[in-house]
Amino acid sequence: DMAGAGISVLTGGPVTQSARMLVWVIIATIPAGMVGLLFSGFIETSMRSPFVIAMTTIGFGVLLWLSDVFKKEHRTERDLTYKDALLIGVAQALALIPGTSRSGITMTAGLALGLGREAASRFSFLMSIPIITLASGQQMLKLSKTEEAVDWGMLALGVVFSAVAAYVCIRLFLKFIGKIGFLPFALYRVALGGLILVAFV
Repeated sequence: DMAGAGISVLTGGPVTQSARMLVWVIIATIPAGMVGLLFSGFIETSMRSPFVIAMTTIGFGVLLWLSDVFKKEHRTERDLTYKDALLIGVAQALALIPGTSRSGITMTAGLALGLGREAASRFSFLMSIPIITLASGQQMLKLSKTEEAVDWGMLALGVVFSAVAAYVCIRLFLKFIGKIGFLPFALYRVALGGLILVAFV
């Protein structure tokens, strides 16, 4: 619907709510795209220590829970503004730091801006489409230039299976998140971060 609305606008059609949503997703993608292009090398080589991963896993897990507990739910994703989209996009850029969940940090930002659980989750998942596409394209470009043999067929099969698994998980997540809240995910992240600290630090 968003893609169709965007094409319609480019061909002189009206600016619908779906077209605005497409623009917001694009705006939200810009910060992470810029940070990824500029600092991906530094992040990959200098920020992958077990301590950093453990602390971001724990810290952003607690932040997600606090945002859920103290949320002021009064908006849906269709009530977002350009400023909101940019702020959530900045949060998404933080996900380039190892141990930071992309969906978790963007949902945290959405909750802090007054979105409900389902709305924050839906916009977060919509935001994942362009950023994952860009990241995958960058990795595909690297693979195309490597001298080592690449099993493109197996890679394509992996993409298909991961896409199906992601779709099923998202459907289930959106169905239950309004009932269970984010506490189970926060507890999981705290436990995982603690395990990393004990095992590797």
